[in-house]
Amino acid sequence: MTTATYNCTDPEQRAEGLAHAQRAIAQKQCVVMPTDTVYGIAADAFSAQAVATLLAAKGRGRSMPPPVLIPRLQTMDGLATEVPAAGRALAEKFWPGPLTLILHAQPSLTWDLGETKGTVALRIPDDELAQALLTITGPLAVSSANRTGHAAAQTASEAREQLAESVEVYLEEGFRPVNGSGPGGAAGLPSTIVDCTADRLRVVRQGALSLEALREVVPDVLGLGEEPETSEEPETSEEPEAPAGDTAPNA
Repeated sequence: MTTATYNCTDPEQRAEGLAHAQRAIAQKQCVVMPTDTVYGIAADAFSAQAVATLLAAKGRGRSMPPPVLIPRLQTMDGLATEVPAAGRALAEKFWPGPLTLILHAQPSLTWDLGETKGTVALRIPDDELAQALLTITGPLAVSSANRTGHAAAQTASEAREQLAESVEVYLEEGFRPVNGSGPGGAAGLPSTIVDCTADRLRVVRQGALSLEALREVVPDVLGLGEEPETSEEPETSEEPEAPAGDTAPNA
């Protein structure tokens, strides 16, 4: 495998980079891509081999499955089932954006993202280059582009310092987030993760999207570490980590 970096601020390199990234994904290799939060390492979400390669590149086990970035809202219903009205309202308000939703996965899908307990974490990144790649590849498993335990990469060059030859294509398009900070003012925040698999929605990772913004749409969403007033609510599924995504970053 020959690792290549493309400067996607140049139109010709951007086109070459997207084409190479599409081939790499089809060949079950990993690519590094920008998202609206941090850079993410991406692989074919429907290939167990590709997802295993992604996890190995990060130095991570199956107990921390990656989220899946999707190109459009309609894709959610193809990958998830029993989407609650409150979760759909958040998706309609904040996608594309730094919000990851944990949902019940469609049982008919033949994928293996790790120990998901029947869930999938979905996000649409608010990044034009990321969306261009997703449009030609379909859903991608994406985690932040860094070795586990290290800071998330905010450029492709930072990602390459950590991931090296484990990634075939690096798509470089400058600093992420573009304005140098997330909506909350802190640089390099990943997406906020909301678990939508229980009776009440619950934040399981506070990231770039604030709890106050979420509560403007779903007033009773539980914040990180908050418990419902009664003990009748069933347990939520284990949190998959995101970039990036979304990312990944996630990213």
